[in-house]
Amino acid sequence: MFNSKKREKIREGHLNADNENLVVYKDPQHPIAEVYRTLRTNIQFSAFDRDLKTLSITSATEGEGKTTTLSNLAVTFAQQYKRVLIIDGDLRRPKIHKIFNLESRQGLTDVLVNKLDPNELILPTFVDNLFVLPAGAIPPNPSELLGSQRMKDLLSFLKKDFDYVLVDIPPVNIVADGLLIANVMDGVLLVCSSGVVPTEEAQRAKELLTQAKANILGVVLNNVPFDSSKYYYYQNE
Repeated sequence: MFNSKKREKIREGHLNADNENLVVYKDPQHPIAEVYRTLRTNIQFSAFDRDLKTLSITSATEGEGKTTTLSNLAVTFAQQYKRVLIIDGDLRRPKIHKIFNLESRQGLTDVLVNKLDPNELILPTFVDNLFVLPAGAIPPNPSELLGSQRMKDLLSFLKKDFDYVLVDIPPVNIVADGLLIANVMDGVLLVCSSGVVPTEEAQRAKELLTQAKANILGVVLNNVPFDSSKYYYYQNE
């Protein structure tokens, strides 16, 4: 699928990637990596009686770690030999391409606006089985694009080629972009940062997703103080 030069560039990508928080890839034995694998398992158990192939991850406000959570979760799925695609649907502040050291000159916006073939814009990453559709150029109307019928058709199309499609969407308390697509996703995860997001903001985010008829799979509580020594003891009992 890719020539040797491109494949070599992919292998070298991790050297320059902004992947300090990609712990599942960098240090798979770290206790936090195990937490992400547990999250993966919980998601898979929640889907035992229904199809769950498209998943969006959002937060109430900025800086809560939704993109980091999504990226690590995607790696855990790929490590199960699943074919995984990340779509950067945060068309206002895209970050996925930085984590995986990819170009974002073309991407989702080009598929939706210019009707380009998504297969031509999907990029492989340095993680086996994991691919990315970058955001592309920042559009003037991200809400309209994410809520369009063309976006829904794109998701239906991509579900045929990938085991999991994970979409990073903006914080729902700040802009409506993510709410316009949430109800067509098989599931939504809400990331809340401990000690950062006020309780009322987290509750408001849940209410907005519920009003949008999103299938909320659960809440990921991020940045909780972690005692690795206790975890190590538990693992070795």
